[in-house]
Amino acid sequence: MSTKVVMEALSPTMEEGRLVEWKKQEGEAVAVGDVLAEVETDKAVMELVARAGGTLLKHIVEAGATVPVSEPVAVIGEPGEDSGAAGQRGSGEDGKRGGGATPQQPAKDVQATQPAPDRNQPTSMPPAPSAQAVTGSQRPAPQPRPAPAPAVAQTPGRVRASPLARRIAAERGLDLGAVAGSGPEGRIVARDIEQATSPVTTPSAAPAVTAPRPRGPAAPPAGGPAYTDVPLTQIRKTIAKRLAQSIGPIPTFYLTTEVDMERVAEAREALESKVSFNDIILKAVAMALRQHPACNAWWQDDHIRYWNEIHVSMAVAVEEGLITPVIRHADAKTLRQISAESHDLAARARERRLKPEEYTGGTFSVSNLGMLDIDEFTAVINPPEAGILAVGRIAQKPVAHEGGVALRRRLRLTMSCDHRVIDGATGAQFLKTLKTMLENPLALVW
Repeated sequence: MSTKVVMEALSPTMEEGRLVEWKKQEGEAVAVGDVLAEVETDKAVMELVARAGGTLLKHIVEAGATVPVSEPVAVIGEPGEDSGAAGQRGSGEDGKRGGGATPQQPAKDVQATQPAPDRNQPTSMPPAPSAQAVTGSQRPAPQPRPAPAPAVAQTPGRVRASPLARRIAAERGLDLGAVAGSGPEGRIVARDIEQATSPVTTPSAAPAVTAPRPRGPAAPPAGGPAYTDVPLTQIRKTIAKRLAQSIGPIPTFYLTTEVDMERVAEAREALESKVSFNDIILKAVAMALRQHPACNAWWQDDHIRYWNEIHVSMAVAVEEGLITPVIRHADAKTLRQISAESHDLAARARERRLKPEEYTGGTFSVSNLGMLDIDEFTAVINPPEAGILAVGRIAQKPVAHEGGVALRRRLRLTMSCDHRVIDGATGAQFLKTLKTMLENPLALVW
């Protein structure tokens, strides 16, 4: 008897998925657990695997199609079996029962049997459900990492490339056959496309932080069409929906303060510490929340949930949009632990390899645009959280100091508050505590 393979909810907020690539073709044998397809959800690229064995009789949808959760996408059965009845879309009941396929860990930008390469971390912008704001950090130059594998030329036949690399190449009109892959067995990955479309430059000192390349079409040729339409990705759809839920109904007010970061900067330089300014801010926010639990809360329509645990979301910019990985129990972790965890989460966020539990459940968010030379900004609250901190750049300014005028490293912080949960004085007291901690870094556990 044939079995329908349905589009399942591969993340907590997923309502539909885009079928990126079929891994099994019609007529191929399928065993339980085989990867049938790669699916782009609202947060990551996931693998859809078979729950039933047999033969893949029919693709109900083509690669590139967007399918609502619970709708069938394929049929598995015995060779020669009629797939017509099972291959109809619309019932959705099997999706609720989970028939046919099951979600796996996020698909990597490499072969399933190979480890994913390490990458340096970027950051940037306002939040969304776990995808808003921008992470950023005024980080020191990243530590040296193993050099990537040398590029391998593609062999004749089917070009081996990751779904993300294929999508970027299509947007930029690049022929994958002309690109050498540096992934396992010569597979083309996203960085190969970036290198193939970037101008050649002479080597120079690496910047402290590299912002992600903005996503969009390539520059149009002279005399071309007046505009270009680019379909929304799943993550961009979710960002749009969540921002509308946040900025419209939430009564938001903003509080801004300026912090003297001279002592923090001197401490980092003296200790040659590997932790970034952003790591220090994350730690200070967590400790300030411990003293001001009224800011560590969720709005729940008919009640307010005050969290006893502190889970700080840090906004990270990815090529498709924004996502907010969560550092859990951040108040109980050392700066070095926070630094290591933030680097790891940001790197895997850009590779779209985060698990759902790693980007949900935050109690307060931090968004940093300092590395993009932004002095200050207001970030959008990530519901159901009641607050988010927007971090600008650290800049030297002439200020009054010890009876004279001196150049001091200063930082502007702006807190967006949900007035249903946080009152003006409550938010102001939180910012005052945070400022005191940053101006006296010995209060933080190094």
